[in-house]
This record gives sequence, C-alpha cells and structure tokens, in this order.
Amino acid sequence: MNLAKAIEYMRAASPQLDPANADREIASIVIDSREVGAGDVFFALSQPDYANNGFNGEFEDATKYCAASFENGAAACVVRHDRFEEHRTELEPYLDRLVFVDDTIRALQNLARGVYLAWNKPVVAITGSAGKTTAKELAAHVLSASGKKVLKNIKNYNNGLGHPLTVLNLAKDDMYDLAVLEMGMSTPMHEIERLCGITPPDIAVVLNVLPVHVEHLGSIENVAKAKAEIVEGMKEGGTAVLNADDERVIAMAGLAKGPVVSFGIESLADVRAADIRSEGLGKARFELITPKGTAPVDFHLDGVHNILNALAAAAAAHALGMGPDEIAAALSSAVPPPQRGQVLNFAKGFTVINDSYNSNPAALISMIKTLVDSGAGKRKIVVAGEMLELGADEAEIHRRAGREIAAMGVDKLIGVRGLAEHLVEGARSGGLEAEFMTDSDAAADALSGQVREDDLILIKGSRGVRTEKIVERLAEDFELAG
Repeated sequence: MNLAKAIEYMRAASPQLDPANADREIASIVIDSREVGAGDVFFALSQPDYANNGFNGEFEDATKYCAASFENGAAACVVRHDRFEEHRTELEPYLDRLVFVDDTIRALQNLARGVYLAWNKPVVAITGSAGKTTAKELAAHVLSASGKKVLKNIKNYNNGLGHPLTVLNLAKDDMYDLAVLEMGMSTPMHEIERLCGITPPDIAVVLNVLPVHVEHLGSIENVAKAKAEIVEGMKEGGTAVLNADDERVIAMAGLAKGPVVSFGIESLADVRAADIRSEGLGKARFELITPKGTAPVDFHLDGVHNILNALAAAAAAHALGMGPDEIAAALSSAVPPPQRGQVLNFAKGFTVINDSYNSNPAALISMIKTLVDSGAGKRKIVVAGEMLELGADEAEIHRRAGREIAAMGVDKLIGVRGLAEHLVEGARSGGLEAEFMTDSDAAADALSGQVREDDLILIKGSRGVRTEKIVERLAEDFELAG
C-alpha cells in the first residue's frame, strides 16, 4: 500500500504532499514513536482522540514526537489539524510529509476499513464479558487445522487501536483466508459498533454477559446491549453464534441478520458437550455434538468455562463448513494460551495453575471447582486478586464469592489487593483460613515462604492486579520440574 492510497482510505488531507512520496510504499503503521523506522507512517495520537474513542485516562500528546519520527526515517506523520497549529514551528519544515485529519484514531480505523475492503474475505468476530482471548485462540487454531491461513489479534488487541492495527497486517500480507478477531468494550461509547464498522462480521460470536464493566455502563442490561452490537453489526446473511446457556446472549437471536447457531452445555443447543469427564489437571474428555454428527474430544484446558469457549470455536467452525471429526481433532491438539490455565509442576513437588490473565466471579469459581475436582494435591490453596469493574455491588460480590469458595473444599485463600479484602472476609465467615495481601509482591513473599510439597495452587487475578508476578517469584525461588 502506498501513501497516496492510505490517504485516500483515511479520507485525509495532505495539501503539500511531495508527489514522489505519494507513490512510496509504506513499511509499517506505527503509534509508538520509539518504534518508527524508515518508510513508516507515524500516527500522532493525543488526548482528544483517546477521549473521542472510548479510552479512559490521561494520555500524552504524541504530536511533539513527529519531528523525531521524521529524523528516524518516517515517510509521513498523521496529525490533527488543531495539534499541528500548536506545534507549527517545529512541524512546518515537514509539511510535504504531513497528513492532516480531525481525529487520528478514527483515521487509523478508516485506514483499516479500506484495507479490509480491499481484502474482502470472511471475518469471525468474538465478544463476551470473559473468555474472548481464549475463544479467539481456540477458533483460530481449529480453523487453521482446516488448512486456512488465519489472521488473529496479537494478545488481546481488541479495542479501537488494537483492532485496526491487527487488520492493517493485511496490507503486508493479503494471503490470509479469514480473520478471527475479538472485540472488546468497556464504556457506553458503542465501541463494538465501531469495530464492526471496520470489519463487519460474517460470523458473530457472543460468549457471555457478566457484571463486568458495570462501573462504566451502569447495569448488566446495558452490558448486554453493548455486547449485542456485534450481532447488530454483522453482515446481512451472516451467522450469529450464541451461548444458549446465557439467557441474555441467546435473546440476541432476534437481532441476527441470518442463521443462528447456538452452543452450550446445560441447554439443548446446536453445538454442545455431553458426557464431560475430568481426568485430572489439564485433562478432560467430552463428546462434541453438532448438527453434522458427534466426535470425542480430549481437551487440555481446565474449567467448564473453557469447554464453553471450545464449543463457541466449534460452532464457528461448523458455520464455516467444518465437520465434527475435524473440529474435535483440532480441539484435542489445543493448548492453554499463556497465563490462562497453564499447569506448572515444580521440582519440590507442588503444582501451580497459572490463570493470571483475567478474573471474574464465574471464572474464579469454575477454576476452583476444577482444582477441587482434580483430586490432586494434599493441600489446595487459592490465590485470588481483586476483580475489577463490577459496579456498585463490587464489595458484596467479593464477599459472596468468598463465602462460596469457603464451601468448595479448598484449604486456604489468599486475597490480593483492594476489594479482595472482602473476598477474604466472606471466606472467613464460612470458616475458611484466609489472609489478605495488599499487592502481588506481598502475596509472592507470603506464598513463597509457606509452599509445601504436594500443594496444588491456583493463582488467578485481573490484569491490573499483576498476579503473574506471584508465578514469576515462585519460578525464581523454586526449580520447575523437568
């Protein structure tokens, strides 16, 4: 893609653009000035762009880094008109390489939209309050097993910046057969609607609606409306893949613009799991049932919530024409993504389940049930970080979860940071030994000093709590087996 085509896609202006530069092929699109190299286009993001596009917080004005970007070889910089005026003195020498827009994030999204339209192949889009990244990884893995080349988000690049940056990879390699893209949201600013505007889904997957981001959206009903934007934003004739076990999700069937494929465990869904058997940590078996037949799956991700993620991936694959044997074989070869249920065995004889990537009450309880049902470990310890963005009832939600944990058969709970104090309070009221740690560093110190042979430890927390630091500390203090 050359610069002139990018400017066309962005619907931008560059009145003094050097004609020789217009035909120059773009090396990469960059939003971090420290990463700019020869031939790159740097987008100078600023606070108004972030605020207009649903990002919370205060952000630096990157326009001041444009001059340095040009010195590092940038082919062009994309800047807001108003920010250029504020930095006119240092930017005027580069007018022949400046591209002007009203909103740099919108310009980035418009660019990605243009690249997607030029590519014009199927998109599987996935949203939900929990499990998006795991479901995305599973869906991409299954669809890749059919011989397709699949584009997917790096890590959890699922917002108004990460999504277009992922799609722009198609400008470098248009040989992808399809894209599997997770779509996230955290504010009432119709973020999923905007992402669907970039890449309208052919397959729209909704995993669940949970009381996450209630702090910003006000109620779980508003969370459901925000998630439903992925169904409303799908292509005409596309397929909605919906969790039949979640009443708020299956209710979205009325918004579908084409066929609906349901998935579930408790419901009589189109794609479902039957005869689920746990055979220890990282070992489960179930019968995959689809409209085209059944097939056995040996599954290596722990927890019922991950079986639901697998069923979502299977339903998407079914909608794209894969058969049950092919889907089951692919699911049987899937492994946990980093920090999502990784089982770590230590030479001292204890085992850690690293599920540090994210947390919510339903997923926490599901993983603890896996811990208890595994039959492993003489002593079962749960290290749980506070769960974020649960709204006005967040303290009581933590207390209720603590009481539920106390009744599940674990031996000890360590609550980490902030609201986890209420988790500990609830657990103690149920008779469970529990202690509170102010942060992950303190929890790492405490756990490292008391871990014993044959302990089975679940470490789970929301990203902001950084419970992965506890796993890292254990790996420093104790040798991994093998």
